[in-house]
Amino acid sequence: MDFGTLVVIVLAGLGGPLLGVVGHRFVPVVIGEILAGVLVGPSLLGVVDPADPTVAFLAQVGFAMLMLTVGMHLPLRDRRLRASLRGGALLAAIVGLLAIPAGALAAAIVGGGHAAIYAVLLASGSAAVLLPALEEARIESDEALTVMAQVTIADVITILSVPIVLQPDRVGHAALASVLIVGCALVLVACARLVARGAWTQRVRRLSKSRRWALDLRLSLLVLFLLAWIAQESGTSVLIAGFAAGVLVAVLGGPKRLSTQTRGVADGFFVPLYFVVLGAGLDVGGLLRDPELLALVAALAALTVAIRLVAVRTVRVRPAAALASSAQLGVPAAIASLGLAEHVLSASIATAIVAAALISLAVATVGVERLAATSLTATISRSAPRS
Repeated sequence: MDFGTLVVIVLAGLGGPLLGVVGHRFVPVVIGEILAGVLVGPSLLGVVDPADPTVAFLAQVGFAMLMLTVGMHLPLRDRRLRASLRGGALLAAIVGLLAIPAGALAAAIVGGGHAAIYAVLLASGSAAVLLPALEEARIESDEALTVMAQVTIADVITILSVPIVLQPDRVGHAALASVLIVGCALVLVACARLVARGAWTQRVRRLSKSRRWALDLRLSLLVLFLLAWIAQESGTSVLIAGFAAGVLVAVLGGPKRLSTQTRGVADGFFVPLYFVVLGAGLDVGGLLRDPELLALVAALAALTVAIRLVAVRTVRVRPAAALASSAQLGVPAAIASLGLAEHVLSASIATAIVAAALISLAVATVGVERLAATSLTATISRSAPRS
C-alpha cells in the first residue's frame, strides 16, 4: 500500500457524502461508501486490493471504530427510553422469535445453510442509524422511543451472537473470550467512576478542554485498542472489543466534544475506509449471475420488514415505526467481513447480505419520513386554535 492507494480510498469514501448531497437527506452515507468500494475494488477498476496486509489492518481498525460508534450510540443514559423498555423488550423478543423460522426460510433458498446467521441478521437493528435519523427529524413520539428501545436491545444481543453463529464449533471459546472482554470493560468502568470523583481528575479535564488536549478521546482510543488487543490475543474478533468500548463510553457519558472528536476520527477516515474496503471485497458479478443469491437478497430484505410489521401489531405501534426499525448496518457488516476473513461465507453470499442491508437502510428512510410527517401533523393539530 502507498499514498496513491490511500488517496483512492479517501476519494472513494467521499462517495457517501456525495450521495447524501444529491439524494435524500436521510440516506446513510455508508451506501455511497460501499458502492464506491465496489467500483475501486477487484470487481471493476482493481485499484484497491482488500487482501493487502496494510489495507486489511486499517480496515480492522475501521471495523473496531465502527463498533465503538455503534456502542456509543446506544441511548443507555436516556431517561425517556427507560419508560419504553417494556414495549421495546416485547418487540425485540417477538422479532427475535420470528427471525428463527424466517432465517430457516432464507437459508432454504440457497440450499439450507447458514440458517442461524440469517436469523441473527433478521433480528438485528442499528441504533447508530436510527437514533441520528430520529434526532435529525426531531421525532420524539412514544412509539419512536419504543422502537428505539427495541433496536437498542437487539443491537446488544445480536452483536454478542455474531461470533457464536459464525463459528458454532467454537462456542465455548467465543463465550470465554467475550466474558473476558466484558469483564475487562466492567473493571475499566469501575476504575473510571472511581477516578472521576477526584478533584485532580476534574482539573485535568478542564485543562484538556482549555488547552485542547483531547484527553477524553485519547483515553477512549486507548481503551478501544487495549480491548482489541485482548480480543486478538485471545483468538476472537475485535467486534466485541469495539462494541464493549463504545458501551463503556455510553454508560459513563462524557462531554459532547468527545462524541464530536470520536466522529471526526472514526467517521472522517477509519469507518469510511472500512466500508470502502468491505465494498472492494464484495463479488457483485457473482451475485448478479446467480438467481438464487438474488432471491436471497429479496428474501432477507422482505423478511426483515415483514417480521417487524407483524411484531408492531402486538404493541399497537404504527407500521411506519416498523419500517424505521428495519435499518441494519453493524451486524450485517460484521457478519460479511468476519465471514469472509474466517472463510465461513463465500464472497457472493457476503455480497447478498450487504445488499439486503442496504435495502433495509432505504426502507428505514421511508419509515423515518412517515414518522416525521405524522409527528408534524400531530404538532399542527395540537397547536391549531379550537373554535
